[in-house]
Amino acid sequence: MSTITQELILHAWQKKNAFFYLVLVPLSWLFGLLTGFRRLAYQVGLFKSYALPVPVIVVGNINLGGSGKTPVVMWLAAQFKANGYKPAVISRGYGGSAKLPTSVNENSSAVQVGDEPLLIAKRSACPVWVGADRVHVGCELLKAHPECDVMISDDGLQHYALKREVEIAVTSEDSLNRGALNAAWILPAGPMREPASRLSSVDAIVCNSPKNSDAVPVGTYQMQLVGAQFYNLADPHLKAKAIDFKGKSVKAMAGIGKPERFFEYLGNLGLTFAGVSFDDHHAFTAADLAQLDCDILLMTEKDAVKCQSFAQAHHWVLPVEANIDEALFHQVLAKIAKK
Repeated sequence: MSTITQELILHAWQKKNAFFYLVLVPLSWLFGLLTGFRRLAYQVGLFKSYALPVPVIVVGNINLGGSGKTPVVMWLAAQFKANGYKPAVISRGYGGSAKLPTSVNENSSAVQVGDEPLLIAKRSACPVWVGADRVHVGCELLKAHPECDVMISDDGLQHYALKREVEIAVTSEDSLNRGALNAAWILPAGPMREPASRLSSVDAIVCNSPKNSDAVPVGTYQMQLVGAQFYNLADPHLKAKAIDFKGKSVKAMAGIGKPERFFEYLGNLGLTFAGVSFDDHHAFTAADLAQLDCDILLMTEKDAVKCQSFAQAHHWVLPVEANIDEALFHQVLAKIAKK
């Protein structure tokens, strides 16, 4: 999709102009029908689904970007490892060029494997593979790592060719607050991949929200992303806290689904800064960062994996961890125990 087309669609989402009603809404009806038929076709066996020899947990969402799937994937991988399992992660590798099954390690290129899989590989220390066909990717991963006994799919809620034991949908409080999941249109007139009713069929819903938020429905697991210590991108052994940047010219950049969430978090840490937003999955270059004149440049880990090769001494990264009720992991264990 071209940049001009994206801008037209985004403008139509916001303004709901004639273009929205005459072109996008009918396309959304068609997309919704096709999406519903496709899911039904897999359910009744018209389209073939394939099972891997190990339990599969899919972590995805029904709306576009910015919900927090990747932290949930890393949290699950850590929980499995802490309980004696040998987890692996598969992903489409969105933003990367790899189509065939490709192993990801900490030295991989985000251009080839995508930024999120590279971050997962760096943080989880478990096998991570990417590719267009998740069934094929999962099979090849298990050939290379037969010791793995559980598979986590980063995204893929709509990839019905891969059978799964557990489905976890991740959403955000701002979507729930606006009632967006119920009111938003399906693509391309809105950000929904599937209708909100799809959430009734998943095993668990995780909501990225402030702690004890009243906006989160009962039965939904709350998740908070927490972190207060920065590390230097040029020299990761160097650590700092927000107070260490006091009195300096600070800028923060974010090429993620919802940059405002990162900026708000930095503000809550007591930082005064200028925020600069880029498109989600933006392919950063040295020139992008060079134009951000400041004493301190802050970024997310997802963006940092694409900036490592041209890191400067004033580049700092804020890693975050997902804080989720362990009851979610116990629910997952109970479900896969039946396999």
